[in-house]
Order: sequence, then structure tokens, then C-alpha cells
Amino acid sequence: MSRAEKIVHLGSRAPSDAAGMDAGMDRRIPRNFPPLGRIAIVAGGIAVLAAAIWFLLGVEGGRVVRVEDDRLTIGAVARGTFEDFIPVRGRVAPQTTVYLETIEGGRVERALVEDGAQVKAGDLLIELSNTGLQLDAISREAQIAEQMNNLRNTELFFEQNRLQYERDLVEIEYQVKRLKREVDRKATLVKTGAISQSTYDGVHDEYEYYVKRRKVTLESRDAERKLRTAQLVQLQETVDRLQSNLGIAQRNLDALNVRAPIDGQLTALDAEVGQTKERGARLGQVDATDAYKIEADVDEFYVSRVNTDQKAQFAFGGRDVKTAIAKIYPQIRNGQFKVDFRFDGETPAGLRRGQAVDVKLELGGTTEALTIPNGAFYQDTGGNWIFVVSADGKTATRRNVRLGRRNPNQIEVLEGLEPGEKVVVSSYQSYLQMDRIDIASTGAAAR
Repeated sequence: MSRAEKIVHLGSRAPSDAAGMDAGMDRRIPRNFPPLGRIAIVAGGIAVLAAAIWFLLGVEGGRVVRVEDDRLTIGAVARGTFEDFIPVRGRVAPQTTVYLETIEGGRVERALVEDGAQVKAGDLLIELSNTGLQLDAISREAQIAEQMNNLRNTELFFEQNRLQYERDLVEIEYQVKRLKREVDRKATLVKTGAISQSTYDGVHDEYEYYVKRRKVTLESRDAERKLRTAQLVQLQETVDRLQSNLGIAQRNLDALNVRAPIDGQLTALDAEVGQTKERGARLGQVDATDAYKIEADVDEFYVSRVNTDQKAQFAFGGRDVKTAIAKIYPQIRNGQFKVDFRFDGETPAGLRRGQAVDVKLELGGTTEALTIPNGAFYQDTGGNWIFVVSADGKTATRRNVRLGRRNPNQIEVLEGLEPGEKVVVSSYQSYLQMDRIDIASTGAAAR
């Protein structure tokens, strides 16, 4: 009955009936029930929540996710041969590279060769000019000439003094001998009274004078000789230093004519006529073309397992080329360190500088081990746990394991798995928080 009908009905009721009802009866109040649509929505939400909890926790407990089998890669645990190696990307590089750099800098006057040309040791490649360097060399030559003149003048002066001392000594020796004879003769005459004592004393005093003078002259000559020797040595050292500096300046001048240091190929040439190069600027490089090596970057994870003379190989020209580590660079950059490989034998014909090769670096020998296929799961779990597939293939349960060495194809199993078991080796990015995977069959065969 509509509200309008109720109003009409009540309005048509007899006054006596209305009065009697108001006096003797309670009015009936209808109960308000919620709409059926709201009940259905609440019930549906509870059902969905229950289903989600069941889906995540599973009937057996733990967090569960349902995945179709064609989204999983499953591998078997098996005992077999394990090859302990890692693949590295190598580049062919010259065994010897010599860089061309300016010593003092200068202006490029001529470039006699082009980039990529084959050159011989000693070939003139680039001509530079440097006015300041030329003036410096001229100034040093003038200094050397001046010092050489000083040295010669000093030598002449000392030689003149030496000759003067020799003349003086000759004269003194003569006087000493003459006066000695005179003293001896007059000593006899004094005894006989032929001459007076004063005459004898005069000759004797002159004799002693020349004896003392000879002594002083000899001491002066020896002192000057020592001084002359020290001063000449000092002057000669000064001249030698100046000549050495001049030699450096001349070598720098010669270096303005840039020549090929070795036989090889000129690469990375950077010299245009009229261009000014600063001191130490790189002009190019010469790569030896008769011997090559392989350069490669290795992950720092293997730094303790890589040593010199360690064997490696790569495929080229339809055969395996044998190499070995010749040098390990200690610097680690961006999580990698650099190694050089030498060839065991002749360098294969056809290799070119910068060519890339895939090198198989052997870390250890071939051994028998329990292994599983290598897969993306390792990056997700760090090798600490893995999903193990049940015997019926319907579920995969999380299990802690201990894994060892690995190569691009295999991972060594140390603990936690048995031969014949199967494991999920594909990525776990979507299942990292799950304890179990329910595998839904799609009819596609898992690998």
C-alpha cells in the first residue's frame, strides 16, 4: 500500500473506530530490514577475502602462489662432470703501443703521414716549431761559451802562476846552493882569522833567508795547486751542467720533429697544420702489428681465483686458440679488473686490433660434482635457497641449499639437494615472498 493510499484509508476511518483504536489498542510499528543488495555485496566480499587468504596461505600453511607450468623453467639435479670456467669478453690489442706526445709543445708545421699509415722506426711523422725553445737553446749555448772562456782564463792564470813559482824556486835554489858554499868557505876563514866574524855572519844570514824563502815558496805553490785543482773542478762541473742542460734543450728541439719510435701502424693521429699543441699533448700512437694480446675485464668476484699463467681459450677461424694470462692489473673499476692474455704459440692470422672474442677462462680443472642447470634464480636468491618440485610435479616448495662454483651452464650443489630431484631455475622475482608454488598444467612440456 502506498503512502497516499495509507493517508486516504486513515482519513476515511470512522471516528468511533479511530477513537476506539486510540483508546484500547497499541499501534503496530513495522520492522526496517536492510536491502537484499547490500547483504549480497557484504557476503561476496567475505567470500573473496576468504578465497584470497586460502590462496596465499594454502591449506597446508605458508604463502602460496599459483603459476602455470609454461612460465617456469625446471631443471634436474644430476651428478656429472663440472667444468670450472667463466666466460669473459676480450678485445684484440697490440702487444706493444707507443704514444706520441709533445715534450715542450709547439705549432704544427707539417704532418707527413696520415692516420692508419704503416710506418718504420725513425720515420719523420710531424714537424713542430717552438720559438721559445729555440731561443732557450741559443741562450744556453751562450752561457756555455762564457763559462768555457772563464775556465780557459782561469787555467791560463793558474798556469802563469805555476811558471812564476817554478822560476822563483829555480832562483832560490841557485842562491841557496851558492850561499851554502860561501858559508862553508867563510867558516874556515873565520877560524883562521882571515875574515871577520861580521863578514861571516852576513853571508850566513843571507843563506838562511833563502832557505826560509824556499820553504815559504814551496808552501805557497802547494796551496795554490790545491786551490787551482778545486777551482778547475768546480768550473768544469759548471760547464758540464750547462752542456747537459744544452743537451736537454737540443733534444727538446729535436723532439719537435716527431719520429716513429717503432715499426707499426700510426693510429689516433691528432695533428693539423697550424694547430698549437700544449706540453704533453697526445699526438697519436704507433701500434706494433707483429704481435697481439687479448685484453679482458673480469668481475671482481673472481679476483682471488685468477692468477698469471692461467689457461684460457677462444674460438677463431674454426679452431680453438690457446692463451694464458700474462698480466693482472691491480686496479678495480666499476666492479671489474683488467687482465691481459698472451698467445700460446703464433698469433692467429686474421686478427685485427679492436676485434672482440669470447674467452673461456679456466679457473680449475674438470671434476665430478652434483650440479643443477644455471638460471636466473641465482641472482634472486644468491644461491641460498631454491624451489624444489614435488615428485608429482604439482608443487614446488622452498628449501634452503648451499651452492658452490658455477659456470654459464651449471651450478655445483654442496648441500640440500639429492640426485634425481627437480628444481625451478627460472627467475623468482614474482615469488620471492612465497613458500610454495602450485604448478598449474597448461599441457606444455617444461624444459
